[in-house]
Amino acid sequence: MSSTKGNGINTFRYNTSFYYQSTIIYLIVFVLYLVIRGEFVEQSYTLVIQDPVLYFLAIIVFVSVVALVYNLFINKHIEFSENKISFIDRFKTRSFNIDKINQIRFSRQRRAINSRAFRTIRIKINSRIRPIVIRISDYENQDELLARFEELKSKIENK
Repeated sequence: MSSTKGNGINTFRYNTSFYYQSTIIYLIVFVLYLVIRGEFVEQSYTLVIQDPVLYFLAIIVFVSVVALVYNLFINKHIEFSENKISFIDRFKTRSFNIDKINQIRFSRQRRAINSRAFRTIRIKINSRIRPIVIRISDYENQDELLARFEELKSKIENK
């Protein structure tokens, strides 16, 4: 979800719902495997800890939780203001004035012909050799983010 601050700044946060969903699914699979694979002996539950699949699932759950916590910690987002665009995370802020932007180009991934979810944006900055590439589906409120970039592109083309 994007938020608009009082001074006309729009903020688009990095979408972490994929990390939440995958962590929950991996945890459910781990617990189900643990329950199914465990042994019931004399009305008590004995955990089977020599099972390599159990270790493999535990590693997957651990990596998924670490990825979720890392992305929450980084707090990545994009801010639009009247005269600049900022790419912000916990450790750095890269801001570019609109007059320094040379070109904005929209493209799609080859497999997704009509899908807006797989659109990418390439921003060519005068002082940079490589363009900045943004995947719209990585951020919350994709339609509004796309509209802001289209508006920014029209501003750049008109000057």
